Amino acid sequence: MSHKPTIILVHGFWGGAAHWGKVILELAHRGYQSVHAVELPLTSLAEDAERTCKMVAQQKGPVLLVGHSYGGAVITEAGDQPNVAGLVYIAAFAPDAGESPGSITQQHPPAALANIEPDSDNYLWLKADKFYESFCQDLPPEEGVVLAATHKAPLAGTFGDVITAPAWRKKPSWYQISSEDRMIAPENQRAMSARLNARKAMTLEASHALPQSKPLEVAAFIDEAAMAVSK
Repeated sequence: MSHKPTIILVHGFWGGAAHWGKVILELAHRGYQSVHAVELPLTSLAEDAERTCKMVAQQKGPVLLVGHSYGGAVITEAGDQPNVAGLVYIAAFAPDAGESPGSITQQHPPAALANIEPDSDNYLWLKADKFYESFCQDLPPEEGVVLAATHKAPLAGTFGDVITAPAWRKKPSWYQISSEDRMIAPENQRAMSARLNARKAMTLEASHALPQSKPLEVAAFIDEAAMAVSK
């Protein structure tokens, strides 16, 4: 098992490290013994990238960084480290230098954009009665109830934080597109995937919540990327 890289999973907005639970189990079944899921503060891109960089620095061997949603912006900012062997984007933002998740969103506004609202402390939430249809419409409704009740809100400013030096310009990358995504428009995902010249891009008929609704397919995609960087 020693040839397998460490997998570091980076969650996005409105979720936490536990969103990767099903994928973690699938990776374990595939023989990955070193898997970590970062818990981001969701307070700024700089702080989220720093938290990720610290976890990367703790690993002795090569690391495959996997980002979902906003987590893609985090691995783009944090991924240019010597032991990062590759980047995997799961329905994720992959901004270029000077771009932010917010600026990309405006190019093709997603279907659920109107369901995001700030609170009095300037944290952005998905409206409780719109969470399921916005984020995870292909999950059993019971799972949607739990995700809605436990979802994390980012500070609004994080949405506008820009990338300084995109790691995908130096690191091999993979991109998994969600065709039924209501949080990041599929048009934006296809454009980002093409721009970063992904080693492989594939499309799944799924909601934004790919790690929960398609864990087997997500784990298989990560495994394929891990095998490629370990050759």
